[in-house]
Amino acid sequence: MWSRVRLRQSPAETCMEELRSQRREKEMALRKARREQHLISKRLVRDIQEQEQPDGTSFADESLSQFQVDQLLKDVQHGQDRMKSLTRLRKCLQFREGQQNFVRIPRSMRALVGLFTGNMADIRLEAARCLHELSQSDDPSVSEACIPATSYLLTYLSGHSVALTELCLYTLGNLAIMSEGVRRTLLAQGVIPALLLSIQSPDGEVLEAVGYALSQLLQAKEASEKIVPLVLDSGLLQHVLRLMQPNLELGLGAAVEFAWCLHYIICSKVNNALVLSHDAVQTLVKLLVDTASSVSGDPVQGLELLLCPALRCLGNLLAEDEVGQVQIQDGQLLGAIFIFMKIFLQQHPFMISECLWLLNNLTVDDPVLCSAILHWDLLPALLQLLSVSKSVNLLVLTVLCNMAEKGPAYCQQLRHRHVLPALITALQLLDLDVAGQSLEFLHLLFRHCSEASGDFVSQSGLQALEQYQDKEELQYKISVIVGQCVAN
Repeated sequence: MWSRVRLRQSPAETCMEELRSQRREKEMALRKARREQHLISKRLVRDIQEQEQPDGTSFADESLSQFQVDQLLKDVQHGQDRMKSLTRLRKCLQFREGQQNFVRIPRSMRALVGLFTGNMADIRLEAARCLHELSQSDDPSVSEACIPATSYLLTYLSGHSVALTELCLYTLGNLAIMSEGVRRTLLAQGVIPALLLSIQSPDGEVLEAVGYALSQLLQAKEASEKIVPLVLDSGLLQHVLRLMQPNLELGLGAAVEFAWCLHYIICSKVNNALVLSHDAVQTLVKLLVDTASSVSGDPVQGLELLLCPALRCLGNLLAEDEVGQVQIQDGQLLGAIFIFMKIFLQQHPFMISECLWLLNNLTVDDPVLCSAILHWDLLPALLQLLSVSKSVNLLVLTVLCNMAEKGPAYCQQLRHRHVLPALITALQLLDLDVAGQSLEFLHLLFRHCSEASGDFVSQSGLQALEQYQDKEELQYKISVIVGQCVAN
């Protein structure tokens, strides 16, 4: 069929700019989508160890009627065994029905706040656990019913009890994500200065809870207008960047939470110039390089939870229009990316896409890093990823396009390093998007290295294209590639 295709005059000349423009528009759309992508997840806090009865048995889970809940409140305030009644109330508040029955009772929250602010430490902690159970509700009306307690939750952040401080932080985070009314109240009550004070704690568990509460605030729909500016003005950013580096004492938990905080700040695009001015790029590069150098054999459990936002942060900063001139000609970072792709390929394949997205943003305007991929013989590892998944295939092909676009010297090396067999295999997957991206790469390769088109023909590349002869959306690109093969 190929001899019957009608060629346009000099198709490689007349179509190159149009195809390049289309590819640039597609890349801009992809970058915009990644910048705006948030990972919103209401993470459950660690389980609270259930208190036991004197005989060693646990209290049974139960959902009580509104009358029973009301009676429990009376027993808590005036009964003989107030602690036992309060613990039973907490168990009841683990159920949706119990939560709703509780907030329907007049003065119930006032009674709970009274216990929370009392002078008995054990009663205060158990009341805090009751508030925490209420904060787990997915009903915004329950969250808003907790507003009378928020000022006291903030007050106890400056207390001496690590357990109570941690519990208050997680409760505040859970409440904040569910209701704009709660967030508005928290901002008015000074939640940002309170978090700034708490983030200076030496306790790793408290710091993790601070990161959780802050990340919940930063995910709010109004965060760009009302929350991120306050966070940036408060000085929290410096602490966020400092605490993203994991260490043996604090573990991964705090670093993970603050990495996501930075991700949400960058995605908001409120003032990424300020983020850059605090050496965020250097901090992220150091984090990735140091982590890669410390990985041997199986990675630390949960390491992917830290690296995922870190990779996104760096990739998104590089994609910003106002920081488009930022260059990271750091061979260690390039090596780190390939190390991560190797160690996460089997257990956490979603990390491959995160690594490739950063690699795309690194190579799109940087010929030095494109040269490094070829010089350090990293291309085979890149080509092996073409069998992972569609999304990975598209990103690998996008990186290859970045390299081919750099000119004849790069395309000659791509040809000599046997990129065409992998491309022909990708075409045989019969995926239209993958095929379309493959054709764009081939166009760039043939444009700068005419000998490659002969290799493509001799390796049955044209036969691979025959599979798409009935796909109208690809016919234009196929005609361009066939024209280049015939002309060369």
